[in-house]
Amino acid sequence: MKQQSLGVVVALIVALGAGYWAGAKRTAGGGGATAPAATPAPAAEASAQKPRKLLYYRNPMGLADTSPAPKKDSMGMDYIAVYEGEDEPSAAGEIKISTEKVQKLGVKTELATVRELARQVTAAGRVEIDERRVHTVSAKFEGWIDRLHVNATGQPVAKGQPLFEVYSPELVSAQREFVVASKGVAALKDASAEMQSGMKQLADAGLTRLRNWDISEEQIKALAAGGEPKRTLSFRAPAGGVVIEKKAVAGMRFMSGEMLYQIADISAVWVLADVFERDIGAVKVGAGVTVKINAYPDKSFAGKLAYIYPTLKAETRTVPVRIELANPGGLLKPGMYANVDLAVGGAQKVLTVPTSAVIDSGTRQVVLLQKAAGRFEPRAVKLGQRSDDYVEVREGIAEGDTVVVAANFLIDAESNLKAALSGLTAAPAASPDKAGKPSVSHQAVGTLDAIDAKNGSVTVTHAPVASLNWPAMTMDFILANPGLVEKHKPGAPIAIEFVERGPGEWVITKMDAKGAASAHKGH
Repeated sequence: MKQQSLGVVVALIVALGAGYWAGAKRTAGGGGATAPAATPAPAAEASAQKPRKLLYYRNPMGLADTSPAPKKDSMGMDYIAVYEGEDEPSAAGEIKISTEKVQKLGVKTELATVRELARQVTAAGRVEIDERRVHTVSAKFEGWIDRLHVNATGQPVAKGQPLFEVYSPELVSAQREFVVASKGVAALKDASAEMQSGMKQLADAGLTRLRNWDISEEQIKALAAGGEPKRTLSFRAPAGGVVIEKKAVAGMRFMSGEMLYQIADISAVWVLADVFERDIGAVKVGAGVTVKINAYPDKSFAGKLAYIYPTLKAETRTVPVRIELANPGGLLKPGMYANVDLAVGGAQKVLTVPTSAVIDSGTRQVVLLQKAAGRFEPRAVKLGQRSDDYVEVREGIAEGDTVVVAANFLIDAESNLKAALSGLTAAPAASPDKAGKPSVSHQAVGTLDAIDAKNGSVTVTHAPVASLNWPAMTMDFILANPGLVEKHKPGAPIAIEFVERGPGEWVITKMDAKGAASAHKGH
């Protein structure tokens, strides 16, 4: 029995060994078996995950102050960690940002290319009455309004249509004088030439007086034909249009020259549009214009640019222009808002970049050029004509240059772009150091005379500063961080590094006991 059991055990061991040998053979021969999930990763993959070496922490405002440990500046901002490979010096005026931060910021670039840039200027406007088509109705004598024929503002009138009737003692007297003189001329037809001439002069004087008072020819002819003087006379519309203002009221007394009606002909109107200052140079008198009105989205009105006003609105930096439009049917109502498209010439091939690539400070325009991975250079440019998406670049870059079109303002915030842009100004260049590169900061040794903790400043008597051609003197400095003087007392010898943050504003970024080594010198 024991022998039988022993045989079974041996058989099992042999079977297990055969199975293990077959499985190993299939794995080595590529029979489709996969490696166990717990197989360790190659050494190369492990080395790829090796953490970067932290070098130091730099000032978040771009000052030359560094720290071996995390800290905050005087405004409570955290210092920025600098890792190995990120502290490589960049060329003058360049901005360097790690590739990881570039990806986080979402930086996008595009090539500066030559393309056809169609010119069209769009402006907002409003419909106005043509000032040359406005007529004022007033009397040249005193009197009373006896009756109104047109008694509402906005009422349409035709040329020659009666507006109102007036009574005036002067008018009645003038009519009687004219009637008497006219009858005298007829009665003295057989008299001497001298008497006829005198009577005719009286009749002509009366006629001229009535005409000067704008009495209609129809009424004058009726008087000359022997008619009796009328108590009231009618005033007629001098032109067709609509009444835009009415001051006349039945029974009111009016004075000579007082405005009683204003009539405007709106068969043609003006559109006054505001063109931005940057576009006004491309706009020409006589250019075709397309006007769209919100009230009629399916209609467009064609006109021409008639006049460019000689003044600029300082509040909006726009120049008014005048467009003349026909107004059949009176669809265009004075006061309506209008969208104006002005044609300013055909398309031209010019060097362009997307409009989003331009950082406009108000005094100059700048684009960021990508020089290499993580390296950018601010470049001042001169711009020309614009379209909706692109702008012409006349100076500053060349075709094929890579410009940043997205996140350029974030690069500005991340890298203190203002400091880099200062190199584009006409200010004198910084004194070169021993390596021949422009100095970012200056060094001096001296004595700490006083500390003003309240104002964050110190008084230092320093030795001559060769990089600025300064003699030895005593002067005040601003502290980049109040912690710079924690280990120093007045009267102590010190070595300082300082920069000019603004005209005549000198800021100490580093302070050590005289003779102490400067940590991370050159960063």
